[in-house]
Amino acid sequence: MSFPLPVRPLRNARLLLGPESVGEPGPLDLPAAEIIKIAEAAGVRGRGGAGFPLAVKLRSVASAAGSARYVIANGEEGEPTSVKDRFLLRERPELVLHGLALAARAVGADRAYAYVSDPVAARRLGEAHGGGGVDVVRVTPGYVAGEETAVVRAVGGGPALPTAKPPRPWQAGLRGQPTLVSNAETLAQLALAVRLGPEAYRGLGTPESTGTFLATLSGAGPAPALYEVPYGVPLRELVTAHRGTASGVTGMLAGGFAGGLLPPSALNLPLTHAALAGAGSMLGCGAFVLLAGECPVGAVADVAAFFDRENARQCGPCVKGAAGVADVLAGLTARTATWSDVARLERWAQALAGRGNCATPDAVSVLVGSLFRHHRDLVSAHVDAECARCAVSPVAVDTKFRISLEES
Repeated sequence: MSFPLPVRPLRNARLLLGPESVGEPGPLDLPAAEIIKIAEAAGVRGRGGAGFPLAVKLRSVASAAGSARYVIANGEEGEPTSVKDRFLLRERPELVLHGLALAARAVGADRAYAYVSDPVAARRLGEAHGGGGVDVVRVTPGYVAGEETAVVRAVGGGPALPTAKPPRPWQAGLRGQPTLVSNAETLAQLALAVRLGPEAYRGLGTPESTGTFLATLSGAGPAPALYEVPYGVPLRELVTAHRGTASGVTGMLAGGFAGGLLPPSALNLPLTHAALAGAGSMLGCGAFVLLAGECPVGAVADVAAFFDRENARQCGPCVKGAAGVADVLAGLTARTATWSDVARLERWAQALAGRGNCATPDAVSVLVGSLFRHHRDLVSAHVDAECARCAVSPVAVDTKFRISLEES
């Protein structure tokens, strides 16, 4: 079956979507140092979160002390507004597996794993590797299940919940040994960099953010769609390609839910890690939920309720902090919150950052902080008067922004 969402290249970028991604694979017998050298020269960065340089992670695992090493392709797409990893694992599994094999060779790994929750992806991976060299590990989907220590814990037979850090997986991961946990798209990019060579790979993107990335767009009218985008393209151009116009977009949730809320002025930003970070957000998994008329307070309340439901519930910042934030925001949408609640909400936005085992408190901090930064007056207005938009769009039990895919 074809992928259930439209998949389109922007500016004819076809590294991941075009024939290059399903043609003859590049060499697998390269020396480990050469693979790392190519990843560095090509500027391959992580596609799952903060955009960390892949070569640094490869070197860290390769040089860490241990009696064994492991690599894990992280395909657990817990972010409800992203579909990129499921696309690659369903439609380009050979590319991900090729990147996984290269990473395993680069770090001298004893075993490779593919970690997924999507049943179709698990089946396609099994068909692609034919049972040799890769263990496919299925996990129950969850927002925190894709956090790197949760990945290691689940592959080792435990619950898919984060652990305290340090140590990081590259120091002591699966079975206490150095472990590389890398996003499925990141590994696909490594395979492309080796196949094409650093110079050709750098032919798209910017000097600091090289190549292309997969962006999931949803909201503001059209059905969700997936785009392959060269880094550096203005966000406005991507939105216009998706909707026909950027007019009417009143804001967006950026980088999945972890990047918080951005105002319409963000449409002028180039799509690079540095530009989004400079705006107080992040490119993250490349997912953008466009808002066109929805109340920003209601949108943030919906995401906060999702974080409260999906957090790991292993420490106070998640159990109490996320719940408190969600309660106040729900109160604002229902016009039951007070001024003292608003003051407490702003304090929590500052106090939650850097707390807990997983990144959920950080995401909550960014989310609420972005609401006050861009819509402080609107927050205040929700204390004084009923919001008509919130009244017709109550906070969902699960997020209203989730993208669903067919499973067969």
